[in-house]
Amino acid sequence: MRVVSLVPSLTEAVARTVPGALVGATDWCTHPAGLDVVRVGGTKNPDTERIVALAPDLVVANEEENRAPDLDALRTAGVEVLVTDVRTVPQAFTELDRVLTACGAPSRPRWLDAAETAWSDLPPPPPEQRRTAVVPIWRRPWMVLGRDTFAGDVLARLGVDHLYAGHAERYPKVPVQDLRAARPEVVVLPDEPYRFTAADGPEAFPGLPCALVDGRYLTWYGPSLAEAPRALGAALRAARR
Repeated sequence: MRVVSLVPSLTEAVARTVPGALVGATDWCTHPAGLDVVRVGGTKNPDTERIVALAPDLVVANEEENRAPDLDALRTAGVEVLVTDVRTVPQAFTELDRVLTACGAPSRPRWLDAAETAWSDLPPPPPEQRRTAVVPIWRRPWMVLGRDTFAGDVLARLGVDHLYAGHAERYPKVPVQDLRAARPEVVVLPDEPYRFTAADGPEAFPGLPCALVDGRYLTWYGPSLAEAPRALGAALRAARR
């Protein structure tokens, strides 16, 4: 089996579960460390000719991260493409099962069992402990989580309800003054896709608690899911004014 992955979290999942299957991955596929495969460009601008030249049996992709024209070009060239759709934590487990089976995994990996257990054992936060949030993912212009996102579902299961969950767009552009005026109880600042840091992000929200979180735990669906409840919970508790 020869696999090219166009999704960083799926790259990590396949590499850990079916060693040797991956022959190509995007420039943004940073896990596992030291992954030695051909790099095929970005998630939004993959080099389709390079991918075809690798003669993959399968390309794994995602409906949100990858562009339909690129996937259509691969199909036209005779490449099989598996496209995932992940907008909730349960969907992540279903899609991971599907991808790993398609990539030749002989059995369900232990890390996937551990990840599912970590989330199924998570007690629902009491209503009085739930907090409202805004979750910027970009600045210049400011963009936030909107409706129907995997990251939004992750946060909801941890007791954080983001204020733009009912927006018509999945990632709306919202002026920062409007984000401040919404008076969230916490501002969640991940380090990807925009790399928010202690010195770049919190200053835009004076007087509001800011939680700096690892974007891999917030947005990736793969082996990191096993540690995500603990790591994100700790970061959210550490948020202070």
